[in-house]
Amino acid sequence: MSATLAHIVRHPIKSVGVEELSEAALAPDQALAWDRHWAVAHAAARFDGDPDGWEPKLNFVRGWGSADLMAVACRFDEVAGRMELTHPRRNPLTFTPGEGDAALIDWLRPLWPDTRPDPDRLVQAPGRPLADTPDPFLSVLNLSSNRALGQRLGMDLSIHRWRGNLWVDGWAPWEEFDLIGHEIAVGPAVLRVEHRITRCKATCGNPETGQADADTLGALEDGYGHQDFGVYARVVTGGPIRPGDAVTIG
Repeated sequence: MSATLAHIVRHPIKSVGVEELSEAALAPDQALAWDRHWAVAHAAARFDGDPDGWEPKLNFVRGWGSADLMAVACRFDEVAGRMELTHPRRNPLTFTPGEGDAALIDWLRPLWPDTRPDPDRLVQAPGRPLADTPDPFLSVLNLSSNRALGQRLGMDLSIHRWRGNLWVDGWAPWEEFDLIGHEIAVGPAVLRVEHRITRCKATCGNPETGQADADTLGALEDGYGHQDFGVYARVVTGGPIRPGDAVTIG
């Protein structure tokens, strides 16, 4: 069976909102544009103001600390610079990063446990995303692996539990792990697969309800002896991509 690109997904604010795209332009040695461009630092973050560069995820509010964040969806207007956030238990919020940050923090507080340091400020780092790794990777995930894990759990798993960028349809379950060190072409773009992604308990949260309802980590460990899902890849050759593009292994 031939493989195709099924979904392109970005997360303009780390752990706060997921957005599917109809197209994207990849650039060499760059992450997906606007993915994790911002993050919400909490009151105990180990830096003041904006970070000087990449900072570890422990400085930010994230789905690991609150399953409720997993149910935030977003729509980012790149031209106008406006962001719209929605959640099943919050009124929609529209704001402009850098201008309406206080409204964002107020909107997030009910979704964040009061036993953890409060959401404090929206931050960005110069020239790099605030992803879980300092490398400019895209995450590549496999729809068949998601279905296989869902069958083990006895439930359908939303792809958005995994906060991935590119979803491939047509690979065998877990075939992505065999691609470490190989190149894959997605339409005109070429990516080199670097390593597997080890997951955290954020993936236990349901992106529709914000409730922790699936032991994804236990299912991975019991079924496969690891807690990995998806792979990181680096863009070697850029180009425009869109769902439906062929995905081929070099």
